[in-house]
Amino acid sequence: MRAKVIVTPKAAVLDPQGAAVRDAIRQLGMRDVKSVRIGKYLEIELSADGGETKIRLEQLCRDLLSNPVIEDYQLITE
Repeated sequence: MRAKVIVTPKAAVLDPQGAAVRDAIRQLGMRDVKSVRIGKYLEIELSADGGETKIRLEQLCRDLLSNPVIEDYQLITE
C-alpha cells in the first residue's frame, strides 16, 4: 500500500513563508499571483493494507505529521 499525505496550513492561519514566496514570484514578473500556501507532501510505503492500516495512518497524520490546531491534512491511499 502507498499513502500520500498533504499537509497545509488552515485557511484562517497566516502563512508568512507563502507570502514571501508570493512576493518573490511577483518580483520575477508574475504580478497576477494572488497567494501562495506552503505545505508538506509525504509518500509512505507500507507492506500491509486494509481497514486497520488506514485507521493507523489517520492517527499518524493527526498525531505526528500535522498540527491539528493550525494545519489540515489530506490522506490518499492507493
